[in-house]
Amino acid sequence: MKKRFGKVFLVGAGPGDPELMTVKARRVLEEADVILYDSLVGEQIIEMLMEMEAELIDVGKRGGFHRYSQDEINQMIVGYAKEGKTVVRLKGGDPYLFGRGGEEAEVIAEEGIEVEVVPGITSAIAVPASAGIPVTHRDFASSVTFITGHEADEKEKTSINWKALAELGGTLVILMGVKKLADNITRLLGYGMSPETPVAIIEKGTTPFQKVTVGKLKNIVDMAEKNKVRPPAIVVIGRVVTLHEKLFYKK
Repeated sequence: MKKRFGKVFLVGAGPGDPELMTVKARRVLEEADVILYDSLVGEQIIEMLMEMEAELIDVGKRGGFHRYSQDEINQMIVGYAKEGKTVVRLKGGDPYLFGRGGEEAEVIAEEGIEVEVVPGITSAIAVPASAGIPVTHRDFASSVTFITGHEADEKEKTSINWKALAELGGTLVILMGVKKLADNITRLLGYGMSPETPVAIIEKGTTPFQKVTVGKLKNIVDMAEKNKVRPPAIVVIGRVVTLHEKLFYKK
C-alpha cells in the first residue's frame, strides 16, 4: 500500500496587517498541525498564531541571525509532511515573491508530497499604497519594477542590471533594501538616474508601527541614517513618491 503523506501549504501572510491576510490563509492556518513561520509575517500575526492549536516553529531570521538554515527548514517541512501532518509554511507577503517559496516548493514536490500555494498580498504593492503611494499612475509611472535589495550571499556579483533600471523610468520598488541602501543608491546615481528623483522608505508598512522617510536620491541615505531606518522596510523610487503628502491619510 502506498504510504500516505500529509500536505504542505505555502501561505502568504500579506504585508503585516492581520486584516489583510486572505480568508483562505486564515482557514488553512486553523486547520494546520504544524506552522513554520517567518519573522517578517509581522508581530500582530505572530500573536494571532499563539492562539492556535498547531505546533509553532519560528524559522525566521533577525539581524542576520538564521535560527535554521534553509536546508534544515526544507527537511522539517518534508519530515512533518511524511508523518502525515498538515504543514503550513507561513511567509510574509506572497510566498513566491523573493521569499524562496519556489525553492521550497521544488523540494517538497521532489519528495512526492502534495504542495499548494496560498497567494498573499505582496508588500511590494500594499506597503506603498498604505503610505499614499500608488506604484503606477498615468501621469507619473506606466511601469513598475520589483527588485530584491539583498541577493544571495554566495553570488560573486549582482545579477541585477542596475544600468537598465537607472534608465528605465517608471517606479522601482526594492524589497529588503535597507542593509545595502547606500550601495544600491550609488549604483543608480552612477548610471545616470537624476539625483532629484523622489524616494520613500516605508518601515513596518500597514502596521500601527509604520514609519515613512521621504527624500531624494541624492540625500535618502543620509536621511535614513538620521531617522534610524531599520528593516523590514520597502524602498520606493520614482515620481509617484510625490503623491505621499497628498494621499497619505494619518489615522
